[in-house]
Amino acid sequence: MVNFVMPVVPLFVPGSRPERFAKADSSGADAVILDLEDAVAPCDKDRARDAILANAATLKSAVVVRINAAGTPWHEADIDAVRRLDGVSIMLPKAERPEDVADMAKHMARSVSVIALVESAVGLANLPDILATSGVVAVAFGSVDFSLDLGCAHDQLILLTARNEIVWRSRASGRAAPIDGVTTDLSNPEVTEDDARHAMMMGFGGKMAVHPRQIEPIRNGFRPSENQITWARDIVGAASSGEAVQVKGEMVDLPVIERARRILHRAALV
Repeated sequence: MVNFVMPVVPLFVPGSRPERFAKADSSGADAVILDLEDAVAPCDKDRARDAILANAATLKSAVVVRINAAGTPWHEADIDAVRRLDGVSIMLPKAERPEDVADMAKHMARSVSVIALVESAVGLANLPDILATSGVVAVAFGSVDFSLDLGCAHDQLILLTARNEIVWRSRASGRAAPIDGVTTDLSNPEVTEDDARHAMMMGFGGKMAVHPRQIEPIRNGFRPSENQITWARDIVGAASSGEAVQVKGEMVDLPVIERARRILHRAALV
């Protein structure tokens, strides 16, 4: 398996728009998701696949290719194409059955990091088995499609239990913290930042962006506040021995020290 580093802000770019690849590469995103699925019309699938083959190796950013789902007419051709690219990860949409992930990995004929995109009730129900499948390094939450599948609103409160389950099951399986779904509102950065902060507070490790203007709001949402950073530095500095101590009236033991260390680690990442 290639070395996988969890991106805080991965950016989607349609595979059929190779003129946008360089801009996405220099956007400041942590990874570029070259999309062969929803962002590409059926008539453009072959052209998009060829464009990714011709340009993926030129990008400096980490590259993830979102292929088409198992059972679609383009799935096997997408796998054959990605197999020819070194060092890229795969995002499998509509991930519902562990055997779909296993079959894809088998046809790759080499080790590859797989991000399973959970977008349905069936995918969530089968999440433990999906997470246990070899090759899966993380789960992403396709919240828009998930809402469509359930017939519910795309709303933070309504999707709370689904997000919570994705986070704790990822942790229980020893996988990376999951990646949250997109914010479709491109006109209001405050909405994107609020969604990102909500995801961070729930335990997600990152959030997907669909436009470069969403990158900084997502980073802001995942970035600890100055007060949190100051608190964390005080805790780590005062409790370097690892023993329970009192810091500014707060009893500090090992879980609190570890929380402070994680805040400082996240601050360094974003």
